Amino acid sequence: MTEPKIETARHWTVSGMDCGSCATKIKDAVARLPGVSGVEVGIMSERLRLTLDEAQTGCDKVEKTVRALGYGIAPRSGSAKEEFVLPGETPEPDHVDDHAGHDHGPAAVTASVRDESGHGSPGHVHNDPADRGKRWYLTAKGKLVIFTALLLGAAWIIEYLAPEIGRWAFVAACLIGVAPVARRAFAALRMGQPFTIESLMTIAAIGALFINAAEEAALVVFLFAVGEVLEGVAAGKARDGIRALANLVPMTAQLVTGETTREVPAASLTVDQTVLVRPGDRIPADGEITEGTSGVDESPVTGESVPKARGPGELVFAGSINTEAALRVKVTKGPEDNTIARIIRLVEEAEEARAPTERFIDRFSRWYMPAIVAVAALVVLVPPVAFGQPWDTWVYRGLALLLIGCPCALVISVPASIASAMSTGARRGLLMKGGAVIEAAAKVSRIAFDKTGTLTHGRPKVTDVVVFGTTTEAELLAVASGVETGSSHPLAIAILNKAKDAGVNALPSRDAKALMGKGVIATVGDASAWVASPRYAMENGGLDGLGLRQATVFEEEGKTAVAVFREKTPLGLIAMRDEPRNDAKESVRQLTAMGVTSIILTGDNPRTAAAIAGSLGMEFQADMMPEDKLKAIKAMSEQGGVMMIGDGINDAPALKQASVGVAMGSGTDVALETADAAILRDRVTDIPATIRLSRAAMTNIRQNVTIALGLKAVFLVTSVLGLTGLWIAILADTGATVLVTLNALRLLQFNPEREG
Repeated sequence: MTEPKIETARHWTVSGMDCGSCATKIKDAVARLPGVSGVEVGIMSERLRLTLDEAQTGCDKVEKTVRALGYGIAPRSGSAKEEFVLPGETPEPDHVDDHAGHDHGPAAVTASVRDESGHGSPGHVHNDPADRGKRWYLTAKGKLVIFTALLLGAAWIIEYLAPEIGRWAFVAACLIGVAPVARRAFAALRMGQPFTIESLMTIAAIGALFINAAEEAALVVFLFAVGEVLEGVAAGKARDGIRALANLVPMTAQLVTGETTREVPAASLTVDQTVLVRPGDRIPADGEITEGTSGVDESPVTGESVPKARGPGELVFAGSINTEAALRVKVTKGPEDNTIARIIRLVEEAEEARAPTERFIDRFSRWYMPAIVAVAALVVLVPPVAFGQPWDTWVYRGLALLLIGCPCALVISVPASIASAMSTGARRGLLMKGGAVIEAAAKVSRIAFDKTGTLTHGRPKVTDVVVFGTTTEAELLAVASGVETGSSHPLAIAILNKAKDAGVNALPSRDAKALMGKGVIATVGDASAWVASPRYAMENGGLDGLGLRQATVFEEEGKTAVAVFREKTPLGLIAMRDEPRNDAKESVRQLTAMGVTSIILTGDNPRTAAAIAGSLGMEFQADMMPEDKLKAIKAMSEQGGVMMIGDGINDAPALKQASVGVAMGSGTDVALETADAAILRDRVTDIPATIRLSRAAMTNIRQNVTIALGLKAVFLVTSVLGLTGLWIAILADTGATVLVTLNALRLLQFNPEREG
């Protein structure tokens, strides 16, 4: 009887990946192992994730395969103890493979930020996590560059002092430098990957020796090592934004136990524990203030520059800074699920949602390398064989062509830009789930807004109270608040707050019952009472023609009116208004200036919707059910890219149907997980900022692709014509990779809030 196949998800941190070809090399090698499926490799998050049938292949085999390629690898766990690691620290070695299948939290990013010095020892020293945070010359790869430089310098001195043996000094320098590269090239070859930078480098160096270009071969090996250091440093810089997020959460917290406090690791906090946050301290966990009032600087999390006053009952984010007075905060989310954690996990996982441009380039690079090798072979063979040209000349040019052909710069051009853009957005509370979302957002031409909680605050306030007959305002509020007692509906809360502010106590009530879409009925005192829509009240004797006209006037002013009545006895009207956000009009203006059309899709009545839309200068559609919004989004999509902005709950169908669904909300689960993107700050102007950032990212990607392909095109021609040689070829290859990475890093300084 065949044993059932048991597959488990496994996660590792892979150190030393500097470019897209690194990720491709690892992915292809691991995917060839039996029992391995669903392989995902993230360059910026330094993550390897796969599904493994350990009956066929064990974790040790996966790790051995990755190490054979020259990279460091260590299991990732969901343990906060292991994953909250600051630069310069080393995780304690008490977590092994059995943790690797757990879904991990945010600080995995800190654990993932291993040796950023990249393609390493001579060629690829990837596996020294202790190099993290060191100056380049103190890293393993930096030491390699220095050692290779000394070899080259010694060879030049020997050639000067003893010309007859100088050539052999360069041969020795070349062979010593290229040996580790050749070893890794052979490892990749055995795994079915003949076209790697290591194999091209090895062929070029050895080939140069055979055509008596030993000095140039040694120089190429040295320049290769220098270029790899530069790539590693650039890749490390690209990860700094994510690393900085992970470091926002303090390492320790002041845990309150009875009347005493004690210092504990922040990663050990659990839900419902209480912590003391002193002035100047970072808040160690997402939580609710139970005691104290203070200004809280949320800029590290949301980018909001002005501290907000927070008091008992209000929520605060981990990583925010307490600026004024001591606070006691009850932990509401564990360290693996706080806002910072989820942001970093989102950024990590966003690498999987690759942009269409990135997927195309990945496919392109797979046939590009073999094509370059074929062209190089033709350059070597055709002129000498067909036209009697000198072999040395054309072998040399063919070798230069091989080095030029490496696609590292092209493959890294897109993910480097995407990672930088996501990091910039995350610092400002603009979260986008990957390159596909960024590319779609850049193409948006129309935006559909839900009204309540998006363009408005979602917290209506009573603006008018109209009484009928001999009823007083206090009597009206007492009945209305009696009906609404216990309700969490925004309109109910507005009525209860109005009664409280007026010093009116709610009448005793019981048997409250919602009238779906119409209002609420309850027994208040000894008789039934209603708080309902004007139309329902009119149909049931709770409102006369004069009262209905007054309700219509309120609605035309953008207010929501409800009628309060007892059996056939109108008591009065209460009007409420959910005010537009202060920046809503400015957001619409910015979007219009960017060529983006805005429209409101709301379930509110047409008169109220028209008033809000008119004040903002927008189109609108009202009285819409969720399915109506879905149809509207489908119709708009036929005219181009559509972005839908909603609260992430009621608008879920429309959010999913849109090209990009954006949820507004201060770090809620829905805002981070339901939609394609999320706005942490309740700012409508962050919508045009998101589009601006996306467009900047796509411009940056186009620049990178142009740099990568343009440099290669130029030097391919000059190499074939003999105008440039081997050392220029390796400089062009490495230089292109460094240039596109540095260009992508410019996005880290991009301010999406600035127009123009």
